[in-house]
Amino acid sequence: MHADLDGRKLSYLRRGSGAPLLLIMGMAGHMGLWREDFLALLENDFDIVAYDHRGIGDSTDVDGPFTIAELADDAAALLDAVGWDDAHIFGISMGGMVAQELVLDRPERVRRLVLGCTYCGGPRTNPMAPGPMRMMTAMNSGNIETALRAGFEANLSPAWTADDAHWREFQQIALAARVPVPVVLRQAQAAFVHDTSTRLPSVTAPTLVMAGTADEMVLYPNNEVIAALVPGATMHSLPDAGHLYWWEHPDEVAARIRQHLLN
Repeated sequence: MHADLDGRKLSYLRRGSGAPLLLIMGMAGHMGLWREDFLALLENDFDIVAYDHRGIGDSTDVDGPFTIAELADDAAALLDAVGWDDAHIFGISMGGMVAQELVLDRPERVRRLVLGCTYCGGPRTNPMAPGPMRMMTAMNSGNIETALRAGFEANLSPAWTADDAHWREFQQIALAARVPVPVVLRQAQAAFVHDTSTRLPSVTAPTLVMAGTADEMVLYPNNEVIAALVPGATMHSLPDAGHLYWWEHPDEVAARIRQHLLN
């Protein structure tokens, strides 16, 4: 499906029934990375919308650099397009940054918030995780398998990546949609200057922060900073899990999301 955003399209999927839930994907990702098994765990309780950011998959690209706030504008426009006044929001990684901007700029649009494996900027955070640089180097090599392998190892824990079946599955899912390197570089530029640290104490939406302790894309302590800054936020840790922690622990993650959003 496609939403019309002032003459450009944003590609999205919609499934399930129940409370509205918008899923916001991270940098270099497409909506297929939510995985069918994870969506199936949520669709009995939620009307789920997940989408591809501008320039990803079939979503129209926009020339030039953009900001995280502009990606939050896209998310708000998608809410309008699907007819939602407000929704629960779950954003991971760069998508978690988008979710932060969305709840700060349009608090009336966010019922409850889940921030996953993400970052808020500011002096208390550490942006120097090893995974993004390894991925960028591999992507610039021009070798697709090298880039995929780097993404696989950077986004999932060593215990998960040791299984060859998981590698084959990751390849299949990752290659299912177009993710142009120039778009990813612009996403990285936007994420690099993201800083909501001084504004997060104004968030009023009930917030859950989730992260794996073995994350090599966004270091785990960055999530603890967010949980400390957002009033009343809850921190849920997944020991030894990687960046794509819902791949490794789908049942636990879905159960925790349901508990937070429906209680």
